Amino acid sequence: MTMVSKTALGIAAGIFGTLFVGYCVYFDRQRRKDPNFKKKLRERRKANKVKCAAAKEKTKYPDLRDHEAVQQFFLHEVQLGEELLTQGDVEGGVEHLGNAVSVCGQPNQLLQVLQQTLPPNVFHLLLERLPVVTQRIMEQPSGGGGGGGGNLVEDDVE
Repeated sequence: MTMVSKTALGIAAGIFGTLFVGYCVYFDRQRRKDPNFKKKLRERRKANKVKCAAAKEKTKYPDLRDHEAVQQFFLHEVQLGEELLTQGDVEGGVEHLGNAVSVCGQPNQLLQVLQQTLPPNVFHLLLERLPVVTQRIMEQPSGGGGGGGGNLVEDDVE
């Protein structure tokens, strides 16, 4: 009797799984057959690119002489970077993590942690972006370009 129950349960689970996969395939095909699907997809991707570009331009860097502002900026950028990476936005995530590394007091230690936690391709992209992000921070009027704090951060990153 128990063998029949286990067998029946296995068959029922297999049928349910097959129906679920069939349901997913059917609705995916319906979605892709929609004449506006590709148009909507292109519009959504274009809007995301514009949004990311606007976010890069809007980043307000803190005065590097204000330790509390730098710390808040650092935490905010790390959090944003992690969120964007989990959502699949590698470009945006790397941009925000690069901002965090650039203002970090100990960038080498942070980079070691990120190397262990990030996929290799994302980490290499981050390393490629660091000089650009650092230069952008140094060019900001509030970036402390004339103060001692800006030079300290720039020397730490290199």
